[in-house]
Amino acid sequence: MKNIPVIQPADQEKYSSAVSLSDMEIFIFPELLYALVYANLMSPRIWEWKNHPWFNKIDSMKPYKRIQRLKQFIIDHYEFNLDLDTWGLTTKEKELERFSPFIDEKTLSRTNALFGYEGDKHYFSLDIRKHFGLDKYTSSTIPYWKTETVEAMDAFQFKENYRMGAGECVSLSTLYAAALFIICDIPLEDIFLITTPLHSQNFILVNDGLLTNNRRLVTKNMWFNGTDLTAKAQRALRNEEVIIIANNLGYIHTFYPNATLPAKEFNRFKNQLDAYTTTNITFEILANFLRERSDYQKCFQIKYIRHGKEQYLPSERAYAYEHGSPFKVSDNSTRDKLIEQIDELDFYTEPIEGRIQLTKLADYLKNNPISHYDQKNLEQLALKIDCCPDMLIKMSVIEALVDFIHLNPQLPELDQKTIQTPLPINIQPGMTHEEIQIQLTEMREKNPVADLAFYAARDLSKTHWTPFLTAAIKRNPVILESTQNNTDEQLIQHLHTLPNESIYDETRVAQPDEVWNFQRGDGLERAIALAVCWKARHQKEVIKLDVQPTKVILIFDTNIITFPSNKGLQHQVSL
Repeated sequence: MKNIPVIQPADQEKYSSAVSLSDMEIFIFPELLYALVYANLMSPRIWEWKNHPWFNKIDSMKPYKRIQRLKQFIIDHYEFNLDLDTWGLTTKEKELERFSPFIDEKTLSRTNALFGYEGDKHYFSLDIRKHFGLDKYTSSTIPYWKTETVEAMDAFQFKENYRMGAGECVSLSTLYAAALFIICDIPLEDIFLITTPLHSQNFILVNDGLLTNNRRLVTKNMWFNGTDLTAKAQRALRNEEVIIIANNLGYIHTFYPNATLPAKEFNRFKNQLDAYTTTNITFEILANFLRERSDYQKCFQIKYIRHGKEQYLPSERAYAYEHGSPFKVSDNSTRDKLIEQIDELDFYTEPIEGRIQLTKLADYLKNNPISHYDQKNLEQLALKIDCCPDMLIKMSVIEALVDFIHLNPQLPELDQKTIQTPLPINIQPGMTHEEIQIQLTEMREKNPVADLAFYAARDLSKTHWTPFLTAAIKRNPVILESTQNNTDEQLIQHLHTLPNESIYDETRVAQPDEVWNFQRGDGLERAIALAVCWKARHQKEVIKLDVQPTKVILIFDTNIITFPSNKGLQHQVSL
């Protein structure tokens, strides 16, 4: 096709993966992660948000306030979706054979929960297959877990039992990245995408740092508040190996020897993440620590002056009263109000033997701060704490507290990588939708991520059709499964009567499972869906697809079927 870069034979699998965009494909081909961000930047959908009343006067707000507005908009318009049936199932054997030229089974098992990864013990204590609903299938059956474009996310409103848009974690992180740039004017180089085997998040270099977690945001203060919500946001970085870190300047992948992210960018990310996940110990932090690590509450007591006399309260009783109360143990302005609500019979008149006084330890640590780098001196520090005689209790508490105030995530090792930086794509805040499309178009021959973005966008006017059709035939199990009991005539009739409405704008085209999931499609999309189903049923038949600007003619067996089309495309192909 004219003016479209040639795809090298070795890259055919990568380019078809840019269309299907499953999580496992992104782990194999890390360029696809940011290709989807660029695809969302080229989409008119997020740009339309700028006209929404919710974002009136957003230009007058500071960056953090802008991001908070965006967060609420995303919460109001999208759900988190992890339904196995949405994009269908495949098998370990099929995917291992497919990816064998690029990565070995042992390495793949370290990057993906469905191939043997066992990083997050929370999930695996539940049994990963049962947790995700896979226990009803054979042990080799795994879900595709495809990442959605913003158009596919929006289209969930058409799917039964959904009331608005939806997407899984990678979809939400790439949506956030594009929206942070378009709506909030956050530079792309300040938005880092982070993927682990079970999760995808963004780290945003604004103020003290912000972490996205599906639809929500976590500030540095929230990171240390000890709540269940924060513990869930921390889980991936605390328990899993970080596989990919990426921004618009490149990526680093823990298992590949080459990286494209400049060392300066990686170090900037690492240093700011380190500062975000590190804090000093105050009474508030100590109390937050006990809120999260509730098993240590039994090691502490709270001294309280009532009617001029000292009383001592088991700390677990104070935390029990937090539930349903606006007052918190960690809040200096409301702690006394919380304690006043507690029955006097819960208090002791003498210090409780074997328990550390919470206030006394906080005061001690204020004058003798713990450094998370100073692991060798922890025992020496414990000896100096005289408010509890039990050395095992003190050491256990101090070690857990050090872990709470500083996270040391498992990041890729930069010094083991060869950095091969491609020419940067110059996209800056303030650029228009059209200027960004022009910039990406001009960079297609110079930066492979720019070229892959057009395939992730499914724009058949600007891409070769082979990757799209390969993905359509090989990786759309939902429509095949859902129509297997239909006769040929019923299949044709059903697809022919679906609304002639595409979930994509202009020359972007839906895959067959998108047509089926959302029960609509332009005539071209429905014709391709029918061709895929027919090919699966009648493998030896040749199917001819004649795409014209206003209609699509599908020829197979003795059938000649015409669909109306608004895509304005022209192409002929035999399947």
